[in-house]
Amino acid sequence: MRNPAKVRVAVLFGGRSAEHEISLLSARFVVEALDRDRFEPVLIGIDKSGRWLLQEEALLLGAARDPRLARLNEAMPEIALDAHPGPAGEATLTVPGGARAPIDVVFPVLHGPTGEDGCVQGLLELAGVPYVGSGVLGSAVGMDKDVMKRLLREAEIPIVPHVTLRRAAWDRDRGACIDQIAALSAPGSAGFGPIFVKPANLGSSVGVRRVKARSEIEAAVEHAFEFDLKIVCEQGIEGVREIECSVLGDDDPIASVPGEIVVGHADGFYSYAAKYIDADGATIRIPADLSPAEANAVQLVALRAFRALEASGMARVDLFLSPDRALYVNEINTIPGFTAISMYPKLWEASGIPARELIERLIALALERGARKARLRTSA
Repeated sequence: MRNPAKVRVAVLFGGRSAEHEISLLSARFVVEALDRDRFEPVLIGIDKSGRWLLQEEALLLGAARDPRLARLNEAMPEIALDAHPGPAGEATLTVPGGARAPIDVVFPVLHGPTGEDGCVQGLLELAGVPYVGSGVLGSAVGMDKDVMKRLLREAEIPIVPHVTLRRAAWDRDRGACIDQIAALSAPGSAGFGPIFVKPANLGSSVGVRRVKARSEIEAAVEHAFEFDLKIVCEQGIEGVREIECSVLGDDDPIASVPGEIVVGHADGFYSYAAKYIDADGATIRIPADLSPAEANAVQLVALRAFRALEASGMARVDLFLSPDRALYVNEINTIPGFTAISMYPKLWEASGIPARELIERLIALALERGARKARLRTSA
């Protein structure tokens, strides 16, 4: 029986993405942080075939924190989001047995394609249910690194030189493509300057390789194309520092203190293994060792990127700080990681907003935005 005094939050996680396992770890963090005096969670795991399954809280909270061991319970019953509101205008789920269960808000903790790219957000819009995070447009451009960079450049926000490559062009003339990618090697560097090859629509450093020689380009490109039909190749900056800043809000967003990722992994960059597998793969410095002016500049650029990319609710903006103190935006994550080691909640905790309050604020933003949309006219 539902407690009417509590907000019913459907936590949506898993998904048909190479970031499926990381999503499970993020969902665990969100569920742990929910204030049970105010919120009633409904756990919904999406398996890799796309089925929506009810999940048990005890299993999720007791799961290993190693993504290689994270699993959904695929024996649980299927559940569906109803396309039409219930009798009182509320969003509902169809649960086993055909009954309809009302929900007040959805908290998507889905990383990567079909979850972070606007697909689920469009479904939630059609169902008329409020949800945490960016809308369809902000989610889509935040996921696609190619389109993201175009909009950042249009907004005159600095980005590193890059090349976008589609599978068809690679299959047609890979020699010409390799020449184009190799030209990104930073001038003036000793030998071949590093180049990063990555899928255009993925996160958590899945499919990313650091190329240190022309001879490595082909294998890196083929690897990235295993995950996406479009890839982005970026010029690496030698001696660069990786700075991250969290953003929270809608019309008047705020930025957290900046943090820094110091990578010690053999991959030489903040790879999937450095993030989630190797306990010593990276060191997090919060706050980052920046002057007050530099920290302020990071926050301002992060807020500019957040607005330019039509983000809302939450985002983590990843930046590069070059040895000559120039700032570049690397990317934005509209559903940032919420694992125990993730920067988004850690940066807010260092900024005076602990996990429980952060989750409450995100849900409040979603409900407020949903209420504003519900007041819009649907007739001319």
